[in-house]
Amino acid sequence: MAAVLELIAGSYEQIAFGYRVNTDGEEWTAKANFTHHAHTASISAAAASERFVVTGSKDETIQLYDMKKKTEHGALLHHDGTITCLEFYGASHLLSGGEDGLICVWSTKKWECLKSIKAHHGHVTSLSVHPSGKLALSVGTDKTLRTWNLINGRSAFIKNIKQNAHIVRWSPDGDKYVAVVNDKVNIYDLETASVTGTITNPKRISSVKFLNNSILAVAGDDEIVRFCDLGKEKWVCEFKAHETRVKAVDSFMMEDYCVLVTASNDGFIKMWKLNLKEELESPTLLGEVNTTARLTCLAVWKPSSVQQTAEEPAAEATTSEELTQELSKTKRVRIVAEEVVLEDESKPKKKKKDGGK
Repeated sequence: MAAVLELIAGSYEQIAFGYRVNTDGEEWTAKANFTHHAHTASISAAAASERFVVTGSKDETIQLYDMKKKTEHGALLHHDGTITCLEFYGASHLLSGGEDGLICVWSTKKWECLKSIKAHHGHVTSLSVHPSGKLALSVGTDKTLRTWNLINGRSAFIKNIKQNAHIVRWSPDGDKYVAVVNDKVNIYDLETASVTGTITNPKRISSVKFLNNSILAVAGDDEIVRFCDLGKEKWVCEFKAHETRVKAVDSFMMEDYCVLVTASNDGFIKMWKLNLKEELESPTLLGEVNTTARLTCLAVWKPSSVQQTAEEPAAEATTSEELTQELSKTKRVRIVAEEVVLEDESKPKKKKKDGGK
């Protein structure tokens, strides 16, 4: 059975594009499904969940698109400045970051802003939610890397990194993360919160994506996509993806191989088949589409029929060790119960015991 799959791309021309992909046959084809012109400035971020696609823009709004009903679903207007990053946690929550220094946590049920955190002095440049849903990382133009405890919505720790990082990403297993500063990928260990290695790309890095827990795809200000083995701290493969610089990379798994999606200034979105085996070989082109626009960001909408399970909220963890212990217990668990993410700060705080609500 063919996978349900749609490619979403944002552009300088203010338009978000949706392309339905036909995965039957050896060559995949992408057919225009929608164009969404709700923004009044260039699009800076895009993300997709089971049901919704969201785009953020320099017009300071987040526009929602309901992929099930194929309709526009309104706008979120909390930020005062360009939306720099968007990330869903499961189907239940969206996190947004902006040039106003705020991180907002949204419930996707009624699209309320559950929490607005003044995260950085200056811009929030990137954020990433831990696979457990209990932690988030953010980086900003105040030269800090910050860890947020999403159980209580508070800062867990702050690390001064001496430079402005513009990308931060957790690994799929959540045992490490990367922060990107210009052309360098710094690899951090969760338990020690310290840099275990650094990889340097020939050009400034525009986008990264974990393909599995050890292989990171890296795109920079050229037409090459490179693959880095974080365990070995070395480049293991590279290939020419486009005619001009690659702006964004994303990926998803099919049954027995990985699909890498790349978007470029040249207007093309391309899909590549990559076998994640011991010796990485250059991927083969599955299909491509020319949007004729100058692309800025990318998301893949690939709904699954598997429902995620809810989990009781964990006890509050306050130290690095406690957070590590708490996360190690539930590394594979997806938390979607709404009360996990944040507590109502208007109510008096009570100490939690034994992981109860």
